[in-house]
Amino acid sequence: MLVIGIRPLIEAISSGKEVEKIYIQKGLRGDLIQELISKIRESKLIYHIVPKEKLNRISRKNHQGVIAYLSPVVYQNLENLLPMLFEQGEVPLFIVLDRITDVRNFGAIARTAECAGAHGVIIQSRGGVLINSDAMKASAGALNDLPVCRYNMLEDALLLLKESGVQLIGATEKAEKGYAEFDFTVPTAIVMGSEEDGISPRIRKLLNAEASIPIRGKIDSLNVSVAAGLFLYEAVRQRLT
Repeated sequence: MLVIGIRPLIEAISSGKEVEKIYIQKGLRGDLIQELISKIRESKLIYHIVPKEKLNRISRKNHQGVIAYLSPVVYQNLENLLPMLFEQGEVPLFIVLDRITDVRNFGAIARTAECAGAHGVIIQSRGGVLINSDAMKASAGALNDLPVCRYNMLEDALLLLKESGVQLIGATEKAEKGYAEFDFTVPTAIVMGSEEDGISPRIRKLLNAEASIPIRGKIDSLNVSVAAGLFLYEAVRQRLT
């Protein structure tokens, strides 16, 4: 859903709507735009300064230099979700996505995660996926049930997980040990990286371990949604035995 115009976006943020992306035209001036930016910063949202042409491509309406997307999901607070899981006697299982931007991959991962009984997917605000109708469709409705946690800095989520006793296992073809060699019966967060260059260096520094998937053919890596499915269902297999 699009929000078009300065005042409508101020009202959307003030009413607690989940804002997915905000685009503001370069060079805008005035008290109203300053009020909007103050509201954005107060709500710890991220905005992008873009040329007018980009906004015109999104909508031909009188956008006043401001267009935003509202999220179709309500984001969950990991700080509340983790203690609740432990109190319920659950063994947390999360999937963390570092710079995954393809909505179809994201939707497929969310669908598999929900089927596998994962407790949530964690994404980042900047450089992460835009959750839109295509993502919802690709998830086959899973995003209506699977908790989604979003962080401006993915490192903050990983540090919280580690401090709560959740191991961080990164999926990378560079790892020497295969994914089936790890214990997924303990609290675990599986970290998947961008298909272009994998897990970013700053995220790799926080991992407890890295795991690979055996590749026997000429292509050296799997689609990220397929790889995520293998990791998630290894966790399922271990937890059911």
